[in-house]
Amino acid sequence: MSDLKLKLQTLPMEPGCYLMRDTSNTIIYVGKAVKLKSRVNSYFNGAHDYKTTKLVSQIVDFDYFVTKTEKEALILEINLIKQHRPRFNIMFMDDKSYPYLKLTHERYPRLKVARDKTKDKQAQYFGPYPDASAAHTMRKLMNHLYPVRKCEVLPKKVCLYYHLGQCLGPCEFKIDPQVYTDMATEMGRVLKGDDKALRERLTRSMHEATEVLNYEKAKEFRDDLRALDYVLDRQYVAKESNMDRDAFAYVEVKGVIAIQGLLMRAGKLLDRSLAIQILVDDAQETFLDFIVQYYQTQALPDELLLPYGLDVSLIQQVLDVKIHQPQRGELKQLMDMVSQNASQQIQQKADMLKLKDSATEDALSVLKEKLNLASVETIELIDNSHIQGAYASSAVVVFRHGQASKKDYRLYNNHNGADDAANMEEVIYRRYLRLIKEKQTQADLLIVDGGLIQIRAALKSIRALNLQLPVVGLVKDEKHTTSGLMDESGERIETQDHQALFFMLTRMQDEVHRFVLAHHQKRRSKGQIKSILDDIEGLGPKRKQALLKRFKNLKGIQAASPEELIEILPKSMIERFKQALDALMGMV
Repeated sequence: MSDLKLKLQTLPMEPGCYLMRDTSNTIIYVGKAVKLKSRVNSYFNGAHDYKTTKLVSQIVDFDYFVTKTEKEALILEINLIKQHRPRFNIMFMDDKSYPYLKLTHERYPRLKVARDKTKDKQAQYFGPYPDASAAHTMRKLMNHLYPVRKCEVLPKKVCLYYHLGQCLGPCEFKIDPQVYTDMATEMGRVLKGDDKALRERLTRSMHEATEVLNYEKAKEFRDDLRALDYVLDRQYVAKESNMDRDAFAYVEVKGVIAIQGLLMRAGKLLDRSLAIQILVDDAQETFLDFIVQYYQTQALPDELLLPYGLDVSLIQQVLDVKIHQPQRGELKQLMDMVSQNASQQIQQKADMLKLKDSATEDALSVLKEKLNLASVETIELIDNSHIQGAYASSAVVVFRHGQASKKDYRLYNNHNGADDAANMEEVIYRRYLRLIKEKQTQADLLIVDGGLIQIRAALKSIRALNLQLPVVGLVKDEKHTTSGLMDESGERIETQDHQALFFMLTRMQDEVHRFVLAHHQKRRSKGQIKSILDDIEGLGPKRKQALLKRFKNLKGIQAASPEELIEILPKSMIERFKQALDALMGMV
């Protein structure tokens, strides 16, 4: 009897978590169980669907943790998935955060866009907003309607905002603090959706301007009212309810699960969340795991809507939220809409996911056979970029099980100019020396974008580090597209005879090209920006840095209005600065 079978027989009938390992001792799946022995043994008994069969075929060992309760097992499972990111687990962790408007608690408050509500406990926060664009649009409107402070640092004299009537000028004039308190109170009401007083004021001002035939001013007030309509109305889906409410449902088709969510805050539709993945475990358990994982990084709503009939007792133990499973009425109609959306998404995707997954496995299997390797689960690709030796850059992209692992991507600035071989030798040495020092797992295969010269340069560094890492190069045809591989001896290995492998290698090559070129262009752009800004008289290092931080790039700086530039530059300098910048940009 094998060690694995003996281990299966000795598992306890208690709750806990299990970690499945493959031939390279990598954790490929993490699960939880009420009874460990029953659950883990179920993988090795009876017939399974496509994904589970593939998982089981790769398991050579497993570990397990016993917990006191199923709740503890669920919490441990989530932490283990976050730590190990196993390939067969459905990765539902979502780090997306929504923007808020922040009214600072300063003597002269400012209105800012913020993502984190926890950093400044004294400030007032409004939102969240569906996206950064909506938050910035609302901020811009509020800054236009209310003369709150605009400057990061108070200048010594009033700026352009004061002359435009958009600031009271606290930098130069003494302002009664009550004025700002009243203004902050009214802004708060508007930002919470109560815009009645503001609308009445704007409407009254518009009529007064019309009566004295000041049509230009009346038009400004009319435009303000329209802007208010646009900013507020576009965010609301249920004005009669200010409740924070999320609704989730799922559909399973052909071993694939689609999970659909509708997220609302204070009656505003923030987002639709969708996850589609091939199943390994029970669909209901997978769905419940998703819900718990999702709220590890997202704020809990006032109410969570889940499908009727689902056992939510475990979720209620873990999440401090009111759960409602509607059977009738408007909320049931909302749940039906969420389920319908999941159904519409999954019908087409189910077969596509299986075909894609199968093609990747097939391509990796053929590649392993062609190169006579024990494993190609982790593949790294390296590419160089420069222009006549300038801004020489290299990039490493990593594919695990045929899928891009972007968290493992790395970028390098090289020191050998136009010498591609020396740059390859340098980046390989730096890359793998660091992995050795950090005791990280090495790749199964290294692919360099080039022929025998690049392969030999890579091997020189690999051998200097006493590593056993196979290296191949990507061979291109006369159209500069991937047509095959080259091994360490210079022998060509055909890939066009296998479509799945050919397309996988092409996709990998495109990705490393994209990554290194983006880095190279960014370095070149920064160098260009530095050169142009250095040529503008009177512009010091701090203001250069502030301009780039505020407007991101030269085009952004050039497009900035005088009202925006006044935040960073003295009023007396703005016209001269714009003329100089336009002239220098015209020479590029």
